[in-house]
Parts: sequence; C-alpha cells; structure tokens
Amino acid sequence: MSSARASRFHQVPSDPTRRTAAIRLPFPTRFSPHAERARRHTLQWLQETGLLRGEAEAAEYDALRLERLMAYFYPDATGTDLELAADFNAWFFIFDDQFDGLLGTRPEAIESVVDTLVQTMTADEPPPGPPDFHDPPLVRAFRDIWRRATAATPDSWQNRFRAHWRTYMAAHQGEAHNRTADRLPSLEQFLEVRRHSIGVQPCLDFTERCGGYSLPDELLDSSPLREMRRITCDVVIFVNDIVSLVKEMAAGDVNNSVVILREQEGCTLEESLDRIAALANARTAHFGRLAAALSKRMSQHGVLPEVRGHVDHFVQGMGNLMAGNLAWSLATSRYDETGVAAVSGGRLRPWAHLTALPEPCVEGLCRARNTPPEGASI
Repeated sequence: MSSARASRFHQVPSDPTRRTAAIRLPFPTRFSPHAERARRHTLQWLQETGLLRGEAEAAEYDALRLERLMAYFYPDATGTDLELAADFNAWFFIFDDQFDGLLGTRPEAIESVVDTLVQTMTADEPPPGPPDFHDPPLVRAFRDIWRRATAATPDSWQNRFRAHWRTYMAAHQGEAHNRTADRLPSLEQFLEVRRHSIGVQPCLDFTERCGGYSLPDELLDSSPLREMRRITCDVVIFVNDIVSLVKEMAAGDVNNSVVILREQEGCTLEESLDRIAALANARTAHFGRLAAALSKRMSQHGVLPEVRGHVDHFVQGMGNLMAGNLAWSLATSRYDETGVAAVSGGRLRPWAHLTALPEPCVEGLCRARNTPPEGASI
C-alpha cells in the first residue's frame, strides 16, 4: 500500500460511533423481550445444522449477538417468530462470510452455490422433519428456514419471499465482479447490486409474516411504498458501510459505498464518509415526507381500512429496520477492533469455509482482489 493511501486510511475514526455521529434517524428504537430466548435457540440450531462446529466457533459467533439485530427489527414478534428470524439472520451472516475468501472472487462458482440453494425453495417440499445430513450445512439450514418461514403462508407472499431470497443470493455474483474488475463501478451501479445483497427485502417480507398479513403485490410495487422500500435499503446500506468500513478495508473488500464514492469523486475517505452520511440523512428525510402523505393517498385510492392498518405496520417495520440496524451495529463486536482483527492478516471467520472451495495463500487472494496483502498499514 502506498504511503499516501495509508495516510488517507488513517483519517478514518476507528470507533464506529464516531463514524456514525452525523447520521440522523428519527425512528424510535424498540427491542423485543424474547431476545435471550432467540439467542439460546439459534446457538443450538446452528450446531444441529452444522453451520457451527464446537465451542470455539459458537463463542466467536455468540459474541456478535446477531439475535439482537432481529430483536430490534421485530420488537413485537412472538417468541417463536423471533427464533425463526434469529435463525435466518444467522444464516444471512454466515452465508455472507463465505465471500470473504476465494468464493468472493469467483462469480461462476457463486452461480453454482446459488443454484443449489434456490432449488430448496420449491412449493412441493415434504413436511418439516429431521435435518437431511446428506445436504451440506448451508443447504440443510436454508431448507429448514424456508420450510418454517413459509408454513401456512399465502402463495403470493411465498412467491415474493422466494424472489427476494433468489435476488439476494445472486447479487453476490455482482459483488464478486466488483472485486475483480479493472475499475470500480459508479455509486449508482454499486447500489443496483447492493440493494439486493444487503438482504433488506426478505427482512421486510418477514415484517408481514410477523404481523400476520400479506400486502397485495400491486400495493407494495406502487408509489410511494416502492420508493420507501428502496430508501430503507439505501439507508441500511449507507449505515452498514460506514460502520463496517475499517473491517472491510482490513479484509480488502471494495464493496462499500464509502470506498466507491471516494474513488468516484477523488476525495478523501473522511470526506466520503461525510457525503455518505448526508445521503443517508437526505433519504431518511424523504422517507418521512412520503410516509406523511401515504395515509391520504391510500384514502384517495379507496384502500380498505384493514389493509391501511397493515400498511401502517409495514411502514413502522421499515423504520424498525433502519433504526435497529444502527443501534445493533454500534453494539456488536462485528465492527469494533475485535471484528477488524477477526478478518485481518488473511484470517477468515471459522465458518467461512462451508462451500468447500480451496483457499489460496493470502498473497494470491489479494492479487485476485487487486488489494494489498494484509499487514500493510491501515
């Protein structure tokens, strides 16, 4: 790493709380009373499905307190629903960590992984039963999540949930292209991929499931709800990229809006942080204006009172995601010094090898990503 580039990295505050100081989210932060129950359940589930092996891996995972993110997202969920949410959130993060290694630079290999997982989301699956240990852990665990989440749900909701999972998984191919391309994408090109890989849309689908309703597709896809869903994605992306910046620089990953904007604008990382925070705030303000006008718009279009109540719950759910993502991100060890150390110097999380791809030496991986080997100053 050049001394000039290293100097710019030193401008970034190491504390995620300082990096997010300019973020303004006007949504209340609420927390489920079932978080500890979900934590215990998911730790057991992860080991039963083979996603985690042994006490050391479980302890490293547990330190992230991922169930608390779901407790912020779904503060009114039943204990059983929060357990399921904590399970699929654990799967989200463990799946995401697979791309910190060689898989993250191989779009063709990602396609094969995605195809295998997509095949589990069929409408004619047998009823839930003991895990099929002939399946790899990622597949076994995802099949279990899919079966439990879709039980007794409308076909229209299942179709939407399936489509959002598929695009979430497939978006990792786009991120792999970003890691190996000769030049980085523009911010908007980056967001076109990241709005899927961030995983917000399946989480919003689960907001409906927790509320016991399914919004009509034509309502969700109409303005302004379509735009509010996109804003929710963007705000979660921007906050995530701000808090995870140092971790991702340590891992040599370029899929971060702060890094993308710095490259696009030729500014410092600190200036890019400020601009990304301003974008998050501007989108949040626009979300508030859209939400304020939504009730009148639904009344004008003759939306039934029951459906309007469901929309109100869904809008509240979008606020829960934005506020909860920030609250959890500032409390988890995933983005603090411990989290940075966990992915520095070529180290991967212990569960990051579930796709069985061979890992190259650190230097070989860095060359594939066009990034310097770890050990360079940051």
